[in-house]
Amino acid sequence: MKIALAQQNYHIGNFEFNVQKIIEAVERAKQAGVDLIIFSELSVCGYFPKDFLEFDDFINSCYDAVDQIKEHTDEIGVLIGSPRRNPKQEGKDLFNAALLLYQKEIKGIVNKSLLPTYDVFDEYRYFEPAYYWNVLKFKGKGLAITICEDIWNMGENPLYRITPMEELIKQQPDLMINLSASPYNYAQDIVRNSIVKAHTLKYQLPMIYCNAVGAQTDIIFDGGSLVYDSCGYKIFEAKYFEEDFYIVDTNDLTEPENCPSASESEVYFSASEVGNDKNVIEYLTEEKNISEIYNALILGIKDYFSKMGFTKAILGSSGGIDSAVALVLAVHALGKENVRAVLMPSQYSTEHSVTDAKQLSIYLDNPYDIIPIKNIFEAFTTELKPVFKDLPFSVAEENIQSRCRGNLLMAISNKLGYILLNTSNKSELATGYGTLYGDMAGGLSVLGDLYKTQIYALANYINRERNHTQPYHH
Repeated sequence: MKIALAQQNYHIGNFEFNVQKIIEAVERAKQAGVDLIIFSELSVCGYFPKDFLEFDDFINSCYDAVDQIKEHTDEIGVLIGSPRRNPKQEGKDLFNAALLLYQKEIKGIVNKSLLPTYDVFDEYRYFEPAYYWNVLKFKGKGLAITICEDIWNMGENPLYRITPMEELIKQQPDLMINLSASPYNYAQDIVRNSIVKAHTLKYQLPMIYCNAVGAQTDIIFDGGSLVYDSCGYKIFEAKYFEEDFYIVDTNDLTEPENCPSASESEVYFSASEVGNDKNVIEYLTEEKNISEIYNALILGIKDYFSKMGFTKAILGSSGGIDSAVALVLAVHALGKENVRAVLMPSQYSTEHSVTDAKQLSIYLDNPYDIIPIKNIFEAFTTELKPVFKDLPFSVAEENIQSRCRGNLLMAISNKLGYILLNTSNKSELATGYGTLYGDMAGGLSVLGDLYKTQIYALANYINRERNHTQPYHH
């Protein structure tokens, strides 16, 4: 059986866009003689729709989207993710489901069992866990279909009481398939490979793992979809931070005879165990991780702007490392003509901070403005003198400078239709080093999840080539 894996970038609630993308992939698979094509978790509506799930018109749109896709399944099976209503009065109103479409009908439905509520996830708020587990039959093959978290209940301290594959394996399936929306973090690719490999070794079945790609504001999906054979050998790994399409013939996947005898516990490890033989700072700043971070940030900026309908960004350029790196990333993601830098020196600014910021914009060839804030700052301090009296200069005056800059940036943003990029970092946030309504203002915090040491490493990574006007591709 020929199976296609479609790793795609969806837009939450943009049903026309998502359906068109899915149908185009279905037609492409048809042309290649594919029997079954697989898409990622909640592919119909995008992951994660949150409170949109509370609205009937949103769920109705999901059903309509499935009906549209269904019309293209006359000669090919399609496995997609979508919310489905719970027919029982008891429990939550919805399931997080995978639908097997074929011959213009829904041939099977699999509901997600394990609903995460940790980190960025809040699925149990909206979904009811599965009541039962059935292998779906398709063209003579038994498909053990799971959804994202369903395969992550491994290790020495399981989070859930049940593991869906333990139930499905009793029905002697031929193939494991997982529809996923697994967000990026610095070790996710390693852990993801280990969990898929562990399943293939434990159950001696091949696995096709289809992940989402793309950014949804603060969450970035990195792709990296996988095909492993029944002996734990990786057959295919999809591109990272890009859409991808791959066809595998199940006849080419290794049979379980003579497979390695290693158990899943010998190959599975958690994110906390990745790189634990190294210094934490060394691990977080090594080139492989910095390369991934670069690509994740570029994708995050691109998708934030394109999915929100914006095109132009503005930021405060101080001559420091944070604003410099944020500016380069924005130029790479949006194009030099769409990123405006504003230099706002005060009487306390050093000469090199202005010249460094100016030189960077000249080098990048992006538009920039110089707006001195000396007069604005002095107007504030003059009006505040009756209250401040003769108290010595302190953090209050320092914060006034930052808030002057924040006001100017927001004024330009409002007037000219720019989105303000915040240039603060995680180290500043952790230590409380920042000014509310000043340098912490912004619609998107580009560096907000990076420690200062990572920003220096990211600058070195960008500087490995001297042409900063074009994005790097890997």
